[in-house]
Amino acid sequence: MQGAKATASAAAAATDDDDERREVRRAVEEKPVVVVGRRGCCMAHVARRLLLGQGANPAVLEVGDDVDPAALVDVAPQARRRKDGGKAGDDDGGAAALPAVFIGGRLVGGLDRLMAMHIAGELVPVLKQAGALWL
Repeated sequence: MQGAKATASAAAAATDDDDERREVRRAVEEKPVVVVGRRGCCMAHVARRLLLGQGANPAVLEVGDDVDPAALVDVAPQARRRKDGGKAGDDDGGAAALPAVFIGGRLVGGLDRLMAMHIAGELVPVLKQAGALWL
């Protein structure tokens, strides 16, 4: 009986992961800027505030603590191929960590990469290209 409960619990967790993954994929495809973070994550809040300060209005998706970040950020290659006409980009951040920032359907990386882009003056042009800024 306990084996059946464990199997049912694992199936429910897998369904929740699939639902969150679909939600992230849909947001990345539909929104110019998306921040995916754990519930209550201060780093996701900082990423959001940085983007708001630049004039972008990111969609923020909060996921549970038990979610595998690699499974969530794995949506980026599909969205990038669709938006770039089949070309794979090389700036996917290389890491499966949260918070994850997507701009224009492409995984930029985490907060550290977002801040580096901002300091280097690369963030605003990328946001403009993605249609997140109108100026």
